[in-house]
Amino acid sequence: MCGCNTYRTKPISDLQLTVSADANEKGNVVRQSSKLKWVGLFAVGFAYVESAVVVYLRRLYGISDLVLDIPPFDPTVALIELGREIATLIILLSVGWVAGRTRQARLGFAFFAFGIWDIFYYIWLKLFIDWPASPLTPDILFLVPIPWWGPVIGPVLIAGLMVISGARAVFLDDEDQRIRFSVMQWMALAAGMLIVLFTFMADSLAALPASPEVLSQLRPAVFNWPVYIIGLVLMAWPVLKVSFPRNRVG
Repeated sequence: MCGCNTYRTKPISDLQLTVSADANEKGNVVRQSSKLKWVGLFAVGFAYVESAVVVYLRRLYGISDLVLDIPPFDPTVALIELGREIATLIILLSVGWVAGRTRQARLGFAFFAFGIWDIFYYIWLKLFIDWPASPLTPDILFLVPIPWWGPVIGPVLIAGLMVISGARAVFLDDEDQRIRFSVMQWMALAAGMLIVLFTFMADSLAALPASPEVLSQLRPAVFNWPVYIIGLVLMAWPVLKVSFPRNRVG
């Protein structure tokens, strides 16, 4: 009898301890949003490295003005530079994937990191070499799959949108709120992205078919601000709408 009673009381005690431990574990779960400051700090440091590389390249090739100074085409360097840009995207996406616990949070962290990185890239360059001269200064933005050109403020505005929406995605995920786009919002977002990409790549697209060497020597014409603004609004409306579900935006 004593052995039987002892056998019956142990599971009850163990169950109470297990329930208590589970409750404490749930109460001690670290909110993902607490990692935003560390992901942001990483992005700021990574932007320093990226801008330092650009400073070195400009000094090596004697470039002071991206529009006027055209360095000789080097296929090996061009291929390495292309790989460096792809590696940058992989690094930022990997940071988001490691920081988040769900797909929404992971993408949120990745967007947040990319936005901070892009903004501080220009801040560091301004501190290093006093460039860009103004937010309207033209810059070569990306090389994949063809060169992108545009004023500095163009990608910075998009980066700001990424910072806001990325952080909100993480905060909402902490509250178990899922971000869902309607069909109309998906259409607006896709259209806005295509329009913005077109404004950045318009000069390169107009030069096609062209060799990588010809594209590397290409310099931008007048930036199409009206079309860019339309694209930016089409992107911002659905992104802000789902990022702030309790606030009516647009």
